[in-house]
Amino acid sequence: MANITEKNRQILDFDYQIQMQDEAFPTLQILNNAGEVVDAEALKRAELTDEDLIAIMQRMLLSRQLDIRSTKLAKQGRFGFFAPTAGQEASQMASSYAFNDEDWLFPGYRDIPEIVVKGWPIWKAILWSRGHAKGNEMTTEDGRPVNAWMPQIIIGAQYVEAAGTALGLKKRKQNAVAYAYTGDGGSSQGDFYEGINFASAYHANAVFFVQNNGYAISTPRKLQTAAQHLASKGWAAGLPSLVVDGNDPLAMYLASKEARAWAVAGNGPVLIETMTNRLEPHSTAGDDPLRYRKQEDIDAWWQKEPLIRMRNFMTEKGIWDENKEQAYVDEVNTLIDEQIKIADAVEKQKISDFLKYTLEVPGQAMQEQIAHFESEGK
Repeated sequence: MANITEKNRQILDFDYQIQMQDEAFPTLQILNNAGEVVDAEALKRAELTDEDLIAIMQRMLLSRQLDIRSTKLAKQGRFGFFAPTAGQEASQMASSYAFNDEDWLFPGYRDIPEIVVKGWPIWKAILWSRGHAKGNEMTTEDGRPVNAWMPQIIIGAQYVEAAGTALGLKKRKQNAVAYAYTGDGGSSQGDFYEGINFASAYHANAVFFVQNNGYAISTPRKLQTAAQHLASKGWAAGLPSLVVDGNDPLAMYLASKEARAWAVAGNGPVLIETMTNRLEPHSTAGDDPLRYRKQEDIDAWWQKEPLIRMRNFMTEKGIWDENKEQAYVDEVNTLIDEQIKIADAVEKQKISDFLKYTLEVPGQAMQEQIAHFESEGK
């Protein structure tokens, strides 16, 4: 083979290219699996007070209890569709702590907890799972708007919605961003790329999260794409992209905080891949994770879940203990009990109601159908 320059040799060295893709995305981490600080300077950069740390811990505990109670309700037939969240508390709740009420949230169907902490009542989340129209009212208990879209059922479609809103925020010169969550499976969807490409082309105010929890329903991450890192897909559209330990609440907060600051300053969107794991079934709709993964793998990830890390870190710091945690868990469960009663008391929808809510202005055929069912009291 003729001698060529080192630069051209590397360009034509495909093995080298693959190696460089892997090395280009180190994982951001502040707390290790045991809850020990591995980067004190990064912790300082996060600028988290003790009150902030307690708030993040409480958000994660709220998410865990919602997961536990929702799963039980689903088994009792009192909850509709539910996608468990255990194991992803840092990826969801520590990241969302970096955003404020003016920011617009675009969640997937596994991201109910992030909407709840923006002020969406739990009873509306329950009704959303049951398909009730009131579950699509994105307002607080006292009627104030919640800047969040309804949980998106179409995989990855929230990225397109977020991109449009982000551009609107930029054009209106709003000090706010749109932030969206999807899973690793979502990064294989066309809407994923269209959303990040549009947002990047217009330097829109957006932060995109890819929660790499290992599985798209039953499809393992390694079978979805040959990309070394899902974050690398952001580079294709010109986004600053990074990989974060998704079970590390402090790293998740720091990455989200800095991504928001970058986006809201008009620099364009950021893509964050969070390395986490789904510890339970994909959904309560009959999924058995042991058909596509081993129990040993699940058990190993339970030892690395975010609540353990945060609990150890805060206990060592002297701002958390078992009594404080139990008191807060009891408080959350009391709240959930009350919210279930409210949801159960809401009048069930009739067939005519479903038709009325389908279109803002029903057509002639639909009007006839509504009249027919109303005449039968349905």
